[in-house]
Amino acid sequence: MSIRYNEATKQFILETASTCYQIEIDELGFLHHLYYGPKTGQGDLAYRYRIYDHGFSGNPYDMRNNRAFSLDSMPQEYTSFGVGDFRVTSIRASCSDGSRCFEFRYSGHEIIDGKYAIPDLPSVYNNDDEVQTLVVSLIDGPANIAIRLYYGVFENLDVITRTAEIINWGHETVWLRKASSLCLELPFGSWDMIHFHGRHCMERQPERVPLFHGIHTLSSGRGMSSHQHNPFVILCDRTATEDSGACYGMMLMYSGNHKTEIELDQFDSVRVVMGVSDDRFRWELTPGASFRAPEVILSCADGLTQLSHRFHRVVRNNVCRGEYKLSHRPVLINNWEATYFDLNEEKIVALAQKAADIGVELFVLDDGWFKNRVDDNAGLGDWTPDTNKLPNGLDGLIKKINDMGLKFGLWVEPEMVNENSDLYRAHPDWAMTAPNRAPMMARNQLVLDLSREEVHEYIFDTLSGLLSKYNITYIKWDFNRPLADVYSHSTPSPRQGEVTHRYYLSLYRLYERLTKAFPHVLFEGCAGGGGRFDAGMLQYSPQIWCSDNTDPISRLTIQYGTSFGYPVSAIGAHVSATPNHQTGRLTPLSTRGTVAMMGAFGYELDMTKLSDEELEEMKGQIKRFKELEPMIHNGLYYRLSSMKESGHYFAWQFVAPDKSRSLLSIVVTNPLANSTPVHVRLKGLDSDAIYSVNGEFECTGSALMNAGYTFPQLTGDYPALQLDIIKVK
Repeated sequence: MSIRYNEATKQFILETASTCYQIEIDELGFLHHLYYGPKTGQGDLAYRYRIYDHGFSGNPYDMRNNRAFSLDSMPQEYTSFGVGDFRVTSIRASCSDGSRCFEFRYSGHEIIDGKYAIPDLPSVYNNDDEVQTLVVSLIDGPANIAIRLYYGVFENLDVITRTAEIINWGHETVWLRKASSLCLELPFGSWDMIHFHGRHCMERQPERVPLFHGIHTLSSGRGMSSHQHNPFVILCDRTATEDSGACYGMMLMYSGNHKTEIELDQFDSVRVVMGVSDDRFRWELTPGASFRAPEVILSCADGLTQLSHRFHRVVRNNVCRGEYKLSHRPVLINNWEATYFDLNEEKIVALAQKAADIGVELFVLDDGWFKNRVDDNAGLGDWTPDTNKLPNGLDGLIKKINDMGLKFGLWVEPEMVNENSDLYRAHPDWAMTAPNRAPMMARNQLVLDLSREEVHEYIFDTLSGLLSKYNITYIKWDFNRPLADVYSHSTPSPRQGEVTHRYYLSLYRLYERLTKAFPHVLFEGCAGGGGRFDAGMLQYSPQIWCSDNTDPISRLTIQYGTSFGYPVSAIGAHVSATPNHQTGRLTPLSTRGTVAMMGAFGYELDMTKLSDEELEEMKGQIKRFKELEPMIHNGLYYRLSSMKESGHYFAWQFVAPDKSRSLLSIVVTNPLANSTPVHVRLKGLDSDAIYSVNGEFECTGSALMNAGYTFPQLTGDYPALQLDIIKVK
């Protein structure tokens, strides 16, 4: 059993294959965090926790004569509020009498076989794994506020999931102002934080910094998980590397406003609090009502590579769903960078034919296919084909593309509306706009208020209508602006603080309905590129357009940062034109192909303008990717270069699950004259096996992993090289 409770010591012991998590109920009923880390073989780790007199740290009334007992120094599983713990808190609320003090103490627990679910929110699901759930109940007696802490223990995956439920058992309304999903304490050690910041076209840039005394805040208030701060963070020992050292990863399964607070406190203890952002958040809890927080996926590992592998495995197998989560993803071409808004049937058919000739499997028609859509000033909300551009309608175009042997996909941005649209003219109150205030505009569009049921139904009817009427097997679902002027014209004034979270509850429900109604459609997420690249969205769209930046050299860093938490099968990656449309950089076609093969592979350029030699090379790329895709998507991924080497080169490796084959890739980002040779040690091979290296020589896996491999000198404009490493005996 992965969860045990020791009645004598009042301890919960949660164990996965490699890790142990311990919690203790103290003499007053407070829930102490004792330990999270590698298995110790020790049943009782309470000896780690010592009580000291910390001076002016206050004491609960029951311990008023024991100045050593203080919530302000205690490692807790979920904090009380306003009663003596002055550090980052898990919860904030106010009662009808104006009081804002809550002291949560143990009131009971359950150990349940299987995994809990969270109504209306995505969560990790049981996929024939050995899973148990611990539910610990806490209560504040005077306010009659209860908290249920949920722990899902995935023994074989070395993952623990966390969420919280806040319940009003009283007779008066309570206003929640903060309701976090996770509180994790690391009372000892010296820690670095790795986070993933960015901007549009440069998402998930990894940054590693030592924690300093104070509060580090990573958050998004943009109405999406955002380009700026991904809801995934790593704490690692100062000496941790890819291959060794204590590493803790926390990933929030949520696509809206989020916040992670990491505090290194006065006693050198670290507290991490993660969940929905409390900025402008205010949730009405009427008597008997409850609030469910989004889920956090938690894992600890020895080294960054092992941590990544655990997140890759759980996201790919237990977060993503549907027939495409593990199956072949069609190689696609998207027309956006080929035509932008200037599309017509003739151009699309010509582009599709070129693509079909070289082995592309899916054609995706991007923005500009619907009426009045000649630029970004009009049309969003009115999803009717433009017969000026498509005289035979969508059905006529789709038939021509299907007759070429290609499947058909369509771009939509259903959460948005232009002022110049029939929808907005009919329902201006469906858009999020603040009263008596001109709205902020972004890309000349407004956001539809999905918290309204009629908006939810309109979008469902629109998308289900398209998918029912036309032979569409792929949807690219875009979201091209942040939320501002957040105001629902159908929500009472006191509850406006609920609108953003209700928006996402509605969005997830919308995705749930559509993916169940159309299980054969592959949904790809997009938000101005990678602005909603998160585990919540991956529950419904098993791949996400990683970035609007298709420059392969920029993509190296973007995809490198993404790989720390998310599997490569989730990364939408395309070969685009040179010079690149975002950076103007010139790169070889071979380099563009090498980089795009680290993901769900496709193209985004005008093939009608390419030479026969370029088309033939692309034909070879497609054939090669189809051959390698099972290993790339199902195997283990290794980062062989660090950010330190990124000024010179990036190197990475894929290894088949049975270690029979590996692919080693390198891109030189800055060829240096008279430089030190690029030398890497491979990983994940069978030590005793003999491998052929690109058909040039044979050696043991042990030699490649310990003695390493030295690349030939690569010169020119951003050269790339791929090596096939195949077990021969």
